[in-house]
Amino acid sequence: MTRRRLFYLLLVILVMLQVRLWTGTGSWEQIASLRRDIAVQKNTNSELELRNERLHGEVRSLKHDLDSIEERARNDMGLIKSGETFYLIVDE
Repeated sequence: MTRRRLFYLLLVILVMLQVRLWTGTGSWEQIASLRRDIAVQKNTNSELELRNERLHGEVRSLKHDLDSIEERARNDMGLIKSGETFYLIVDE
């Protein structure tokens, strides 16, 4: 009778461990989900790093190159030098 009880006790413990392995905190599904989230976050981070590199290049250019400052002023603020004529072309 003692062996039978021990067998059932071990069986219950095994079932409890299996349930935790497949559904509880730290389960296989949760680990897979976290790995997917990490992959998505790494992709987002790499895109943001590329954007940051472009912005750093633009900042360096604006700090050291007067032509890029002039180009930015013309495009963003409508800079017109004296002696230049402004033409506005409207597409219909």
